[in-house]
Amino acid sequence: PYLEATLAFSTLVFLFETYLDVRQYRLYHVQSRPDDLKSLISERKFLRSQDYNADKARFRFLSSIAFEIEGALSVLCFVYPYLWEGVPKWFGVSEESELKRSLLFQGLCILISKVSHLPFSLYGTFVLEDRHGFKTKHMTLGLFFTDMVKELALTAIIGAPLMSILITLIKWGGEWFYLYVWAFLLAFQFLMMFIYPNFIQPCFNKVEPLPKSPLRTKIEALASREDIKFPLKKLYQIDGSKRSGHSNAYMYGFCNNKRIVLFDTLIRQSTETEIVAVLAHELGHWKLSHTLKNMVILSGQMLAMLWLFSRFIGNEELYQSFGFEGSKNATVIGLMLFSSVYAPISQVTGLLMTVWSRKCEFEADEFAVRLGYAPNLRSGLIKLQEENLGTMVPDWLYSAYHHSHPPLVQRLEAIDEKAKKSG
Repeated sequence: PYLEATLAFSTLVFLFETYLDVRQYRLYHVQSRPDDLKSLISERKFLRSQDYNADKARFRFLSSIAFEIEGALSVLCFVYPYLWEGVPKWFGVSEESELKRSLLFQGLCILISKVSHLPFSLYGTFVLEDRHGFKTKHMTLGLFFTDMVKELALTAIIGAPLMSILITLIKWGGEWFYLYVWAFLLAFQFLMMFIYPNFIQPCFNKVEPLPKSPLRTKIEALASREDIKFPLKKLYQIDGSKRSGHSNAYMYGFCNNKRIVLFDTLIRQSTETEIVAVLAHELGHWKLSHTLKNMVILSGQMLAMLWLFSRFIGNEELYQSFGFEGSKNATVIGLMLFSSVYAPISQVTGLLMTVWSRKCEFEADEFAVRLGYAPNLRSGLIKLQEENLGTMVPDWLYSAYHHSHPPLVQRLEAIDEKAKKSG
């Protein structure tokens, strides 16, 4: 029953998400700005956004059909059992060598997925994004495939030891293995918070200190305010424009060693005061402990998921249902199959996290308003929406399901309301 239940749930989710896509797609054909956008967004930007998002929706619809069919056929035709049984024959490893067999199996699955998704990635980057002005002249086929090779190499360098440790812990840990795996994954996440910005990000982007400038001075003054006291140690900019015209900014670091990174596209597209206001919002997430709370929530979810996995790993019927005869002790297969069984729970927790994320966004906006950045935050959010051609007319159900951030108009209304109360 596991295979049939998994396919049924996957199909229901696909049909529901397609229904949501159709609801939203209809709104992409609205050609006149709604009244609440007329004073915010220019008609040219509005029409560009509508065209861009309609194009993305059509592409997403076709690609989602292809991936749904691919996934269903992989399960129904027992592709994964075939690969698992084939690894010892093709690579000459012993059937008893679970670790080597598992790593080769995972590598094959990743390569097959990469190849099957390649046409869609190429179209998305070199046709869709280029058509709407987001692909930069630096993003060539050479750079695209160089990035792909780097991603595969990093997956092997990091993923192989990670999978080896997970398999070893599960085998060694007995009935309490989920606690050991949970503790290890928490430590690994903290380690990656250091490794990614310092070693992985520079493999793809040029990361350099933000030069001394009025912008740098304003950001440092914001971080050192008495009502914030953000322990900013480094301030960087990266060449995001090397690959895309989209803009972004993020923070990272441990305890009293925090860093802020700005995309060069954000610096070019926004004024200094708008950038500072947007960063005030981001610092609000830190000051209000949203990041810490998210980590606690996600670590709790991970522990619950691992505990549930410990109840399923020995379920022979689960393995046989997906065509894995005699493979019930193969940890990597158990992890893969359990992810399918866990999908309904993951769907529910994902929706709850979206609701939580929206609440945090409103609170961070309010924090920036209390600091006196309401006008600049308002104009900064409008400019980000314009420059990134964000969804201008969101369907309420589509947005509630997919978007972790509230719609622009709702955020602006909340900012105006908080600004009136504050002053």
